[in-house]
Amino acid sequence: MTLPRGQLICPESTPYYHVISRCVRRAFLCGIDHYTQQSYEHRKPWVLDKLKQLASIFTIDVCAYAIMSNHYHLILHINLAENRNLSDAEVAARWQQLFAMPMLVDDWLMGKEQTGAEQAVVAELIAEWRSRLKNISWFMRCLNEDIARKANQEDSCKGHFWEGRFKSQALLDEKALLTCMTYVDLNPIRADMCQRVEEQEFTSIYERIQQYKVKQNDQIVKSELLPFERQFDTRQPHEIPFYFEEYLQLVDWTGRAIRDDKRGYIPAEEPKLLHELGIEQDSWLQLVSHFSRSFGSAAGSWEYLTAHSIRAGHCWTRGQTACNRLSGVG
Repeated sequence: MTLPRGQLICPESTPYYHVISRCVRRAFLCGIDHYTQQSYEHRKPWVLDKLKQLASIFTIDVCAYAIMSNHYHLILHINLAENRNLSDAEVAARWQQLFAMPMLVDDWLMGKEQTGAEQAVVAELIAEWRSRLKNISWFMRCLNEDIARKANQEDSCKGHFWEGRFKSQALLDEKALLTCMTYVDLNPIRADMCQRVEEQEFTSIYERIQQYKVKQNDQIVKSELLPFERQFDTRQPHEIPFYFEEYLQLVDWTGRAIRDDKRGYIPAEEPKLLHELGIEQDSWLQLVSHFSRSFGSAAGSWEYLTAHSIRAGHCWTRGQTACNRLSGVG
């Protein structure tokens, strides 16, 4: 039975979530349709541009993304502190970039005199919008509706473009976050779309590498992606808790190890992050290759998984074998 979204996304357990949206039947989000030979590559910027626009409006950060032929992956971070710190006027201004403002709120923003009842309605609306600005379901709704509308208009058809509501996985600890980010960033290599991480356009690792090159030339870097620890000169309120150079080494190492044309090949030098986190090489490669199937609606250590299940009211917990691999047990 499908669980309610409120049970799957629980910011009190973790602010990090892996989400996936897949196209219905053989509809193409991007790529080249092998049956018709029609190219849909021009749709990739649609997704990326809308994703970055929404990241600038919602109090939700993008940690990683990969835009594939008939689906896409995101890792999102719910920024509760930023949401709390927004003024009421900032909340209204952000929401106005997506939806039309009620006249009452327009009057309030312009400083017109209002009755107590009108002010109460405005306060209630802003409280609702503040809640939505940290809501992954609303984020995904705005993203998917926009892409579906454009694709259907281009294809001169009606009906569903996405096969259903997006799937989500809660990432409950640092190991789960690191594994899932690597899984997402290496999607094109596993799908045999390219051979090196530097060639993976429309993925977060490709964008971060380009930013890293710019920063190495002492140029100013501006990014909508949530930064890694000490990735930029100024510390951010929230950062991915790893050094980017070590993460890049890990992704490159893993990408060369899982390539189909190099089956069984594992580079000799183990990445520093694997050693520090105590994850075995074979277990790591298994998890990165099959992350979505290894866990259910949440990923992390068994302790975190069971606590999350109790908090969310789940009847059972899936993924103990994967937990053991992540923890280096068995």
